Amino acid sequence: MARFRYSMQSILNIKLKMETQAKQEFSAARAALDEEEERLKGLYDRKAGYEEAGAALLKGRLNLKKIEENKMAVLCMDNYIADQQVRVEKAERALEQARERLTEVMMERKTHETLKEKAFQQFLMDEKRQEGKEIDELTSYTYGQKRKDGRSGVPA
Repeated sequence: MARFRYSMQSILNIKLKMETQAKQEFSAARAALDEEEERLKGLYDRKAGYEEAGAALLKGRLNLKKIEENKMAVLCMDNYIADQQVRVEKAERALEQARERLTEVMMERKTHETLKEKAFQQFLMDEKRQEGKEIDELTSYTYGQKRKDGRSGVPA
């Protein structure tokens, strides 16, 4: 039996490497988004801490300087949070682009694998057809030899 060789195997190998690379890029984008979201959560926690401290400053003896500093800290945290939300959105867009790229590359790879499978099925059909021809030729040769030797192959 002949050996199956897919003519576009090198392209399929490249598609597999591209898929691996796209998976790594997606993973990196996911990690970056997680990191940005974690930073945002930390900023919200710090803001909550400042707000609690501000509430505590308003109870008991009032210190206007500390109250004003606390208000400025809360306002700064609002600015930091807004900036961080922009970073999170940017990371989300990068993740979505990486997801789309991965999906595209996976579809290309699957297309080539389907083509390879179809080529393999065609190869098997061709092999079966060739084998049938060889059997027919062998049968014809054997029948011809029997007739040549005087044996008809048909019982008398």
